[in-house]
Amino acid sequence: MGKTSDFENGIIVDSCTDINEQIKNNFDTIPLRILIDDDEIVDDNLNTQFLLDMIKKSKHSLKTACPSPGEYYEAFKKYKNSFVVTLSDKLSGSYGSAMAACAMMKENFPDSFVHIFNSKSASAAQSMISIKIKELLDASYTKEEIVEQTTAYIEKLKTIFILESYEHLAKAGRLSRVKASFATFMHISPIMGATDEGEIDVLDKVRGKKKAFNRLIQLIGEHEVDYENTILGISHVDALEKAQALKKDILEKYPFKDIMIFEARGISTVYADDNGIVIAF
Repeated sequence: MGKTSDFENGIIVDSCTDINEQIKNNFDTIPLRILIDDDEIVDDNLNTQFLLDMIKKSKHSLKTACPSPGEYYEAFKKYKNSFVVTLSDKLSGSYGSAMAACAMMKENFPDSFVHIFNSKSASAAQSMISIKIKELLDASYTKEEIVEQTTAYIEKLKTIFILESYEHLAKAGRLSRVKASFATFMHISPIMGATDEGEIDVLDKVRGKKKAFNRLIQLIGEHEVDYENTILGISHVDALEKAQALKKDILEKYPFKDIMIFEARGISTVYADDNGIVIAF
């Protein structure tokens, strides 16, 4: 069956893992696909504004499609040890495809090591998990220690996000158009988050954007956090200034070790919508 590459360690992520200049070269990214009406778009180096414009012009459905097992398999073959971070298995088939590819690796390359981490979340949370793995690799932890510590990190990780529009959720069939129109008319801003099982749930509803961000900041304090040893991630959909202002406001209230800002990729943009904000800590 051939042999795997001589590269020692690889971090492989799906394209719901948001990036910035600091981390974009640390990972191999397996793209999902975005289906807008009759068009299929690969989520690789998408221009956010181009994608937003396409979604805005679309008349019918908005869907996403996960990578095939073969795409993951080709990435796994490059490394002796592969650490993989996927979208929550409750939100996408990406985790299932990665697990199928892992089984193929075990059959064809029994000496290789592949571990699939179900992020139980999305977006900035996947970014933070990937950064955690990179830190552990750089510190020369063993494979087993990396799996144990990363799994524990995922169990504690919290994800919260704010939408400015319901349009994408309505087009994706995750919210009825009647409810979306009513919420927009009433200026209701939902504050949403990932559950412990990896599903998306509404944490709170407030009227007005300013109140929504104040409530988001308040929600951080309702969790037990070791601030001095915790990095918070912020993903934004074409809203850098808003993300920077949020970073400033959070640091004024909570002494996080650091706050990193990421640009949302295509899949995050599909669901977070224009000006959407996601935080993970």
